[in-house]
Amino acid sequence: MAEEYDLVILGGGTGGYVAAIRASQLGLKTAIVEKGKLGGTCLHKGCIPSKALLRSAEVYSTAKRSEEFGINTSDVTVNFVKVQERKNKIVDTLHKGVQHLMKQGKIDVYEGIGRILGPSIFSPMPGTISVEMNNGTENEMLIPKNVIVATGSRPRTLPGLEIDGKYVITSDEALGLESLPSSIIIVGGGVIGIEWASLLSDFGVDVTVIEYADRIIPTEDKEISKEMQRLMKKKGVKLITGAKVLSETLVKGEGVTISAEIKGAQKTFNAEMLLVSVGRQANVEGIGIENTDIQLEKGSIVTNEFFQTKESHIYAIGDVIGGLQLAHVASHEGINAVEHIFGQTPEPMDYNLVSKCIYSNPEVSSVGITEDQAKERGFKVKVGKFSFRAIGKALVFGESDGFVKIIANEETDDILGVHMIGPHVTDMISEAGLAMVLDATPWEIAHTIHPHPTLSEAIGEAALAVEGKAIHS
Repeated sequence: MAEEYDLVILGGGTGGYVAAIRASQLGLKTAIVEKGKLGGTCLHKGCIPSKALLRSAEVYSTAKRSEEFGINTSDVTVNFVKVQERKNKIVDTLHKGVQHLMKQGKIDVYEGIGRILGPSIFSPMPGTISVEMNNGTENEMLIPKNVIVATGSRPRTLPGLEIDGKYVITSDEALGLESLPSSIIIVGGGVIGIEWASLLSDFGVDVTVIEYADRIIPTEDKEISKEMQRLMKKKGVKLITGAKVLSETLVKGEGVTISAEIKGAQKTFNAEMLLVSVGRQANVEGIGIENTDIQLEKGSIVTNEFFQTKESHIYAIGDVIGGLQLAHVASHEGINAVEHIFGQTPEPMDYNLVSKCIYSNPEVSSVGITEDQAKERGFKVKVGKFSFRAIGKALVFGESDGFVKIIANEETDDILGVHMIGPHVTDMISEAGLAMVLDATPWEIAHTIHPHPTLSEAIGEAALAVEGKAIHS
């Protein structure tokens, strides 16, 4: 017997379950179809477990230099089994929390693979969902008035670098490591690659990063990339930029060997393992898109500003539509989609106002555009920078590397972008994000009284520095 719903969501990741909660709040009868565990990639294979490992690596790194703080320790070692147990406990706690939210919102959860069917006896339009249940029982048929596709993404691989889970891995397999390798080659120096380079290096692993672009984290401001490169090298991470990995040279046996082309010359690298970190690709296969008029572009679902596909009753959000593949973006896209389904008129998302974070050690965060992007768009810019070396709280923490950079429009005084690298900047970026939402000026940030001593003083000082008025520089 088919079950009718106002909304069925394919995918119970961050975007999917948040959309379901908002739908429940609006009184829509809602179901989620999830083939794995509620919480999706972010909770089980991404944001949360990787940050748990990063925190353990940070604690270990700090403990090794505890004498700087007047604390004498000896024999500081890593118990990686305990590290993984802590990570798993955090994930389990949050997973139970999501399950509770589904029960609280009276949201039905179907554990299985959902596929969109074409026009049928159930509906003249495509959208009926057939659920192949994980427990092997007969397929469930769901008849929704609306559908949201929130199937997420998976790690992208490179031809010739097949993932075997032993010598060649992605971030998915890395999260389940039972022991630390002595050495690793990371192909890709973007956000995920640098996070793994940071945590593995802090754990004492010999790390080599090979990046195709001319700098690591190439989507960030150039000065941020330059500072990160300096600090990664200070950790002992070997960074190879402007390098094309030659997949056909991969040899596996006693570890891995692979070559890369650098400025016309070929260089060979050896390590115990190789981690492929070259981005993510949308999960669009096997969900019945071919039974609809939904359009794909570069492997992602095409939507309008309200996340409607070419089938107006079928929406798509999160990683599956490309763009900024971030959990907090998927959540807001999901809320907007649901409110549009409900007949409200949500404000279209301004992706320029999305804060982005890299949880390496040191951390990186940014909102808005880079200095180069501002100039390319024809803005006359003025820039304020302030180093954490002049911030008392940073010195107290023993983490004084990095800076805050604010880019403003010289003609209008509007803030165009804020970029940070240093201690706890992922917790500080929301002030800059709010400033941009409110169309604040550097003057207004500078005249917000930042408590002393705090790391946030660096934001106030950088805002003053835009006009050359920083106090402590």
